[in-house]
Amino acid sequence: MHVTALSVTDFRSWPQADLELGPGVTALVGPNGQGKTNLVEAIGYVATLSSHRVASDTALVRAGAPRAIVRLRAARDDRSTLVELELNPGKANRAQVNRSPVRRPRDVLGILRTVLFAPEDLALVKGDPDTRRRFLDELAVQVAPRMAGVLADHDRVLRQRGALLKSAATARRARTQPDLRTLDVWDARLADLGAEVLVMRVALVEALAPHVQAAYAQVSDAPGDAILGYRSTLVEGAKDGEEAAGDLAGGLPHLGSSVAELSDQLREAMARVRDKEIDRGVTLVGPHRDDLVLTLGGLPAKGYASHGESWSFALALRLASWSLLTHGSPEATSLALAGWDEGSEPVLILDDVFAELDTRRRGRLAELVAGAEQVIVTAAVPADVPEQLEGVRLDVVDGTIGER
Repeated sequence: MHVTALSVTDFRSWPQADLELGPGVTALVGPNGQGKTNLVEAIGYVATLSSHRVASDTALVRAGAPRAIVRLRAARDDRSTLVELELNPGKANRAQVNRSPVRRPRDVLGILRTVLFAPEDLALVKGDPDTRRRFLDELAVQVAPRMAGVLADHDRVLRQRGALLKSAATARRARTQPDLRTLDVWDARLADLGAEVLVMRVALVEALAPHVQAAYAQVSDAPGDAILGYRSTLVEGAKDGEEAAGDLAGGLPHLGSSVAELSDQLREAMARVRDKEIDRGVTLVGPHRDDLVLTLGGLPAKGYASHGESWSFALALRLASWSLLTHGSPEATSLALAGWDEGSEPVLILDDVFAELDTRRRGRLAELVAGAEQVIVTAAVPADVPEQLEGVRLDVVDGTIGER
């Protein structure tokens, strides 16, 4: 799989930009602020319908423009597919595939798969749990595009249940009787969706774990150091919605392994903490409060890993994602991953990362990815692109893109 063409209109800083690409390495080189990251962001957006830099689509539309357009052509084997996305701030986005409208933008998911590594990825190790949850959920969508609908529905129901809990909390503080007639309905729906999210996340942790260990060893000379786990609010013995730790890299101990079993357990857990949820006005149990646990040398990577070790772990997570999407994992026995498309290597995007790495990590990363089907690199100066990644160089300067 590789991208053959990209065209953007009113996307970020670009009124218009057209880019021809091919297999192998392409380096976008130019001073900071010229729009290199905006171009690779557009490619990543087609694959995930999200940005690696901002949570809202509004920032993706050029200031003063009513909408942004992203057109991308992807080739796989002997097939070529044209995807067009129209981003409309404050209104519904629209999408076309091969010039034909699709019912909803998420119907384009799965046409292109990418793994994008950027300086922001240091937050995977040093940042808050929501960053790591987003990492797992975005990978889940690339593995199984149907998960985009599950995650969207889960977020919607979580918001609606939260609004009901907030109104109940307000009523309780006013010493009036809260209206909880629909709470059981929301509990059941949230439990069903949360169970699907949890099953997929744990399956991904199980599948990623050996790839992360291997990748960390390759970039850091510390084999076997990097361990993945999963911390869930739904661990046997957890009380009142407080989080309890469980190393779930090898499975899901103390929990049901099926969606139906987990749904029952989520409903039971919500019933146990209902009084406290009403007091606080928030949902205390579910995957929205979980965390991907990163352990290095037996200690939490967050707070204990050095800056270099943190970079190596972040690199390992992205390289593991690329390897998993390309090769699959014999450890991934869960039905959540059954039948997924593991035969198409994703496009690998390295956005301004080599300048952040020391010489040894830079060289090791370049060696690991040099043989990928398509690698797109951005760099401020040519010296930031390692020799192992010599290929097509496109200079991005003053709103123009030119081959050198």
